[in-house]
Amino acid sequence: MNRLAIDPITIKDKLALIKVITNYALEYSDENWITGSFYNCRLSSAFQPVFNPDKGKIIGHAAFIRSESNGEIALSPWQIFAMASKDTQLVELSHLCRAIHALNYFPKTAKQALLFIDLHPHLMESAKDDHGRMFENFISLIGINTSQVVIEIPPVVNRNWKLLRRVIDNYRSNGYKIMANYSTTNGKWLTELGNWYPDIVNIHAGDLLRQESADLLVDMVHSCESTLLARNVNTPEHVTAALLAGADYLQGNYLCKAERAIKTTTPPQLSEKFNAERWRRQVSSVYQQLEGQSAIG
Repeated sequence: MNRLAIDPITIKDKLALIKVITNYALEYSDENWITGSFYNCRLSSAFQPVFNPDKGKIIGHAAFIRSESNGEIALSPWQIFAMASKDTQLVELSHLCRAIHALNYFPKTAKQALLFIDLHPHLMESAKDDHGRMFENFISLIGINTSQVVIEIPPVVNRNWKLLRRVIDNYRSNGYKIMANYSTTNGKWLTELGNWYPDIVNIHAGDLLRQESADLLVDMVHSCESTLLARNVNTPEHVTAALLAGADYLQGNYLCKAERAIKTTTPPQLSEKFNAERWRRQVSSVYQQLEGQSAIG
C-alpha cells in the first residue's frame, strides 16, 4: 500500500478527498505541513524523538498537539480538549488530532518509524468498545499500517485492570502497538494482565531514581516480553538511572524537546553520551560480579 505523497500539486486534491470521507477540516501550507481547525483554533503537531540508546537510533516520535495563532502558541493541549464539552466533540477532536499527526509524520519518516499517540482519559468511555477502528480506516486511507502506531493508554486505566485488558485487546485486534504506564500503586498490575501484556511499558525516569530495585522492575517488564520506555528524561541523572536500569527506550527534554521539525538522526553528542553511559553500565556489572565472587570465596 502506497503512502500519501506530500506533493504540492496533488495534496489539496487528496485533502479534499479526506474531507469528503472523514469531514476533517484540514489545510496544507507551503511548508509541507498539515493543520486542522477546531472552533477558532488552528491545530498542528510537535514531535519528540524516542531513542534506542543501545543502537544510538531514533525509533519513533511522540506526537503532541499544538494550537497556533499568528505563529504563536495559543492554548495548551488540555485547554484545547477542555473545549470539547460533549462526548461526540471529544471523539471528533481526538480523531482530528490523530489525523493531523499522521499526515505530518509518516511522509517525512522511515517506513519502520513508530508514531506514539496518547489517549484522552475520557475517551475510554466515549469510544466504548470501538477503540481505534475509525483511526484505522483513516490511516489505511493514507497507506499506513496500524503496526506503526503506538497507542498510549492513560495511567488512570491502571486502576481497573479488567478495563485495561479490554482496551489493550480492542486496540491490538486492530493491529496497533500498545503502551501502558507503569503503576506505582499496584505492583501486580502487569502480571494481572495475563496474555494482554502491553508492547511497551512507560515509566518516568525520576521513578527509576526512587526505585530501590529498578533492575527487578526491568526484569519483570522484559519477562512479559515488553520493552521499557523511560520518559521525562530531563536531567543527566535521569539518563544514568535509565541506562543503568536497562531501559530500552529514552524520551525527554534533556535529550530533545518536542518541536515541529522531525529529527530522524541522533545528535553526535547524544551518541557519545549513550556510549559513555553504556560503558559505565557494563563496567559496573563486571565489578558487581567480581564482588559477588569474592563474597562467595
